[in-house]
Amino acid sequence: MTIHKEGTPTLLLSFIVLTGLNYFSYTYVPLLFPFLLVISILLYLFLVSFFRKPDRAVSKVNDQNVLSPCDGKVVVIEKVMEPEFLKTECIQVSIFMSPLNVHINWYPSGGQVLYSKYHPGKFLAAWHPKASTENERTTVCYENQGKKILLRQVAGALARRIVNYAKAGDQALQGKEMGFIKFGSRVDLYLPLDSKILVNLNDKVTGNQTLIASI
Repeated sequence: MTIHKEGTPTLLLSFIVLTGLNYFSYTYVPLLFPFLLVISILLYLFLVSFFRKPDRAVSKVNDQNVLSPCDGKVVVIEKVMEPEFLKTECIQVSIFMSPLNVHINWYPSGGQVLYSKYHPGKFLAAWHPKASTENERTTVCYENQGKKILLRQVAGALARRIVNYAKAGDQALQGKEMGFIKFGSRVDLYLPLDSKILVNLNDKVTGNQTLIASI
């Protein structure tokens, strides 16, 4: 396990700020120093954990299997109209990521990227029903064996930066990193209506490992 590249600037800046605060406390407010030191260590360990990058290589690529694009808990499984790009009814599977989850987003299967767009927006709680359409988000759609799969990275109340590596024309590879969301957030997955959903509400899923659906 290593540290994700998106965490390097945050960890470096945090180290400098926390070191400066502790030096100030040790020099000018020594009674506060032990408490601040403990809090600083715990906070930094949390940040290191948040930006961890586990080894999640897909052992056998199968583009008929839709793997989980992230770690988290399944909070939505329903038939909806996808209005932005597909403009048709789909099965939506939404996965909520808590700050304790790995926040890397992977391609759940392979295909040709057709669409990738960033949308500025609000920072409602990630589980809010309007988060998918009103929050800061990115939408990525790719075509897999004639069927389109759409993913939406949705910022939450704490998430303030969505990183999306996908570009139209790219070749999506199952298990390859698609992006990263900093702090609490969610990923919406829109699948064809004839997909066989293999998870249930409140299931805990693991990115690049849990089978979400078969298409």
